[in-house]
Amino acid sequence: MEYFAKKYDIAVIGAGHAGIEAALAAARLGAKTVCFTVNLDWVGNMPCNPSIGGTSKGHLVREIDALGGEMAKAADKNSIQIRMLNLGKGPAVHSLRAQIDRREYSKYMKHTLEKQENLDLKQAEIIDLKKDDGLFYLTTQLEAVYSAKAVVLATGTFLGGRVYIGDVSYESGPDGMFPANRLSDALKKMNIPLRRFKTGTPSRVNRRSVDFSELEVQYGDENPVPFSFDTDEKDLNNSSVCHITYTNEETKRIILENIHRSPLYSGKIEGVGPRYCPSIEDKIVRFSEKERHQLFIEPCGEDTEELYLQGMSSSLPEDVQLKFLRSIKGLENVEVMRTAYAIEYDCVDPLSLKSSLEFTGIDGLFGAGQFNGSSGYEEAAAQGLIAGINAARKVMGKEPLLLDRASSYIGTLIDDLVTKGCSDPYRMMTSRSEYRLLLRQDNADIRLMPYGYEVGLVSEERYEKLLRKLRLIEEEKKRCESVTIAPSEELNKILVSRETAPMNTGIRLSELIKRPQLDYAVLAPFDKTRPALPRDVAEQVEIELKYEGYIKRQNAKVEEMRRLEVKKIPPDIDYDDVYSLRLEAREKLKKVRPESVGQASRISGVSPSDISVLIVYLSKK
Repeated sequence: MEYFAKKYDIAVIGAGHAGIEAALAAARLGAKTVCFTVNLDWVGNMPCNPSIGGTSKGHLVREIDALGGEMAKAADKNSIQIRMLNLGKGPAVHSLRAQIDRREYSKYMKHTLEKQENLDLKQAEIIDLKKDDGLFYLTTQLEAVYSAKAVVLATGTFLGGRVYIGDVSYESGPDGMFPANRLSDALKKMNIPLRRFKTGTPSRVNRRSVDFSELEVQYGDENPVPFSFDTDEKDLNNSSVCHITYTNEETKRIILENIHRSPLYSGKIEGVGPRYCPSIEDKIVRFSEKERHQLFIEPCGEDTEELYLQGMSSSLPEDVQLKFLRSIKGLENVEVMRTAYAIEYDCVDPLSLKSSLEFTGIDGLFGAGQFNGSSGYEEAAAQGLIAGINAARKVMGKEPLLLDRASSYIGTLIDDLVTKGCSDPYRMMTSRSEYRLLLRQDNADIRLMPYGYEVGLVSEERYEKLLRKLRLIEEEKKRCESVTIAPSEELNKILVSRETAPMNTGIRLSELIKRPQLDYAVLAPFDKTRPALPRDVAEQVEIELKYEGYIKRQNAKVEEMRRLEVKKIPPDIDYDDVYSLRLEAREKLKKVRPESVGQASRISGVSPSDISVLIVYLSKK
């Protein structure tokens, strides 16, 4: 028999990366919060790769930190190897990536939730969700009923989860956990549009069965950089190594001979898989001209012998998996501890969400993470943070925090989901941002910490530290623009060696820094008045001077975009009343319900002429 258990301001369903950030943000903002999970031992679990960050994903983690989230601090505390990617390219695409001790990370996050004021962490499967008279009622499998003023759905891959390994399939969440099946039915009754997506994870193998003698070694950075702007670099653990090997023609032959046994190709899997993270059988078929594919062998932690095979996700039968793995150099005698699998799950069409991640037409219900059709821990945590902030602000009667595309990768991620939707699991990439020179990972604190401070997740002390940093940057930029470097034989030798023109007369330091071949550090011996500056201040000065022209051009585009963003569209607008709109544009606008003219302009199928018609209509109204 059902019984009423407790009432809350906010209920978060799920304690993965999205649920953690949502629950912590809401509780830290003063909302009485509960976070439900099917298993307390798997809070913050990493069912796929034991790493955080990577290309564009490192940007998201730093932005989460700047807004007052937890992921960056947890990653720094539990890292075992740290590398900055893409250093051979410009600063816009530099991205931090860290191997993580997955069990220690989970333990850290669970304890963080347990300690948080205003937050209750509960092991319970939610099987029903209803809204009545302005309140949500959540029923657990044990027939307890909880009420909440707002709810965040952060169900990951648990909702209707089904695992596929060859001919075998069964109901399951990730890592052999229970799925959440009955909640899907409840959401459908609320007219929430669900669809099926698929993702996969590679095998885990025993270290003692791997021959490392001929594998490429991949070390961490000599001077590692943390994710969090508050972490001291000296506290980072960068002791572990990864290894690289490759598939070959024999691997390819084994997979192609057994491709008919893959549920992906036999039609058993209905869900759409991630385009940018395909299984090994998908890679072999789609890129048949390639002779080999790279495989990274990564540790899962310091106190385990489990190794993760990055790049080898598969849903082929277990015997085929073992056969193709043993065809690879270094894995000839490999012993598999966890078999690779594909998992199919229910998620929502994100076009039914607003930019605040609240459902259109269901006041107080928010979605976050893989439930919204994205993939990746970092994308999930970013959405969870915004959903948690906005759920708390909703309960408190405040306006939502809305981040636009020019503010952050988080803003770009959310705008892509709620404006363009996704036909397969969405993954963040630097190429998705048209303002990526402005949205670098190195300046995430400058861009977003003022938002975090205004919302209430960034402390006064932390914000004052940012203001001091900004003052140092401005002072140093002015100094560089006023200091003149005199020509000398020693300096000209360096200039010629770096294939840039020698000096015949004095040149301002800022102009020398702007030369592509030079940098702040190489000019230091000739800069007699240079003050001792923190690394991050010097980095900002150099980037802002070197890319000044490009930054100005991007800022002009941002201003142009924001002129359209401030033109709000009434939520009750009747697009059938806008007679000159094309039929396709009318249908798309009705479905997405954009909140501004700027958002409307980014909807696929809405043309510039449709936007002109809309602006004229709004101005008349």
